[in-house]
Amino acid sequence: MNFRGSTIFVTGGAGFIGSAVIRHMLDETEAFIVNIDKLTYASNLQSIPQATAARYLLAKQDTCDGPALRALFEKHQPCAVMHLAAESHVDRSIDAPGQFIQTNIVGTFTLLQEALRHWRKLAEPLRKSFRFLHVSTDEVFGSLGQEGMFTETSPYAPNSPYSASKASSDHLVRAWCETYELPTIITNCSNNYGPYHFPEKLIPHMIIKGLAEESLPVYGDGQNVRDWLYVEDHARALRQVLQHGQIGETYNVGGRNERSNLDVVELICDLLDTMQPAPTGARNRLISFVADRPGHDRRYAIDASKLERKLGWTARETFESGLEKTVRWYLANTAWWQAILQNGYETGRVGLGSAAGK
Repeated sequence: MNFRGSTIFVTGGAGFIGSAVIRHMLDETEAFIVNIDKLTYASNLQSIPQATAARYLLAKQDTCDGPALRALFEKHQPCAVMHLAAESHVDRSIDAPGQFIQTNIVGTFTLLQEALRHWRKLAEPLRKSFRFLHVSTDEVFGSLGQEGMFTETSPYAPNSPYSASKASSDHLVRAWCETYELPTIITNCSNNYGPYHFPEKLIPHMIIKGLAEESLPVYGDGQNVRDWLYVEDHARALRQVLQHGQIGETYNVGGRNERSNLDVVELICDLLDTMQPAPTGARNRLISFVADRPGHDRRYAIDASKLERKLGWTARETFESGLEKTVRWYLANTAWWQAILQNGYETGRVGLGSAAGK
């Protein structure tokens, strides 16, 4: 299925993962893509360089705006929705949880309602092929000890306002499938990284600070562990799930690349030292340890064997190969991230909980 003659809605398509999905769909399918994005601080339309009017349309809309979404469904008649629009930065959710509740929960509810309205009006062959793919996170499962991995049947135990809002949206999607028979599928992914990653996240933050030879702040003891997934591997997985996943199922997407935060920062230092040596010496001297994030989950690890076994997907990048590609991309595309910094993005720390309740 190459989606020839079909339209696909991608929400949050100007964000990091969303733009990777759109790049992949434009490169690997013949679908017409409607990017529904309200263009928040973390959006960047320069992240989709191959977008042309022939196969791409930007709809600047908030997913909480039901009438606007309804008009888009009526006009474009999509065969699928890939829902990635979300507030996603844990530290920001600690300071200002209200926006996460609004976007991640109310936005998902509103989109589900309009997708259901659209789906019910479709002729039978189109109703049968329609899909609503909801893209979520492994953070809904909470924190692991030193052993074990999250599976699709792991209990939900979110610990941050961000993960609680995503857990809520997962439950809504599942309920709309069970109650209203909307053909939905859910994916839960591990930490993404790669080209076009907004500078507030760990890996690009450390690359940019390392290039500037500024302090590299690591939370707590640096031993919090994450499973890392190269964003282009994730985009391939989402297309595979959209095309071949079973309605009502959940699929975990992970790279089998567990690393501690300190290990990640040290490897970034080594790569920068190799690719662009600093005259003042090795960059690991810049690493500093700062007060930990409130409620910082100790370890995540994703078991992606269901996706690998059922749908034949495997990650192509190891963490080492993917991180090397990522660092090289940031070195070769300084104009992309420097424009973000010059447009007023503040790199100071947030997420200490002082402003909770906004």
